[in-house]
Amino acid sequence: MAKRRPSPPLPSDAQWEVLNIIWDRGEATVGELWQDFSARRPVARNTVLTLVARLEEKGWLRRRAEGNVLHYSATIDQQTARRQVARQLVDTAFRGSPEGLIMTLLGESDLSEGGSQRIREMLEKARRERKGGSKP
Repeated sequence: MAKRRPSPPLPSDAQWEVLNIIWDRGEATVGELWQDFSARRPVARNTVLTLVARLEEKGWLRRRAEGNVLHYSATIDQQTARRQVARQLVDTAFRGSPEGLIMTLLGESDLSEGGSQRIREMLEKARRERKGGSKP
């Protein structure tokens, strides 16, 4: 059985904002990140630089030099990152029970009929895929 690679430490809320910008752009310089970030709320350029440095230290970002300019990109795609965060949340807060997370989420929201239907379809698709008979 293959070992699971340890997940990098989770980003802070502000670091998630930086990651989301990078996922949207593909890669970005600190200046581009600062422009996008500061369009949402006032922030100093040095703050964005610190956020980027911490994300790089945690293993979420890599840099590529182009002359004197550093371009940052994510080391992990957005969907994989979401799965890792969800897995960690399930493992820690819900003692490994995905059902506990889902029941908590469903109990906290007003789910539309369309949302309910999409969840049923996703559950049915997952059930089929586990049985090996993936059908559209």
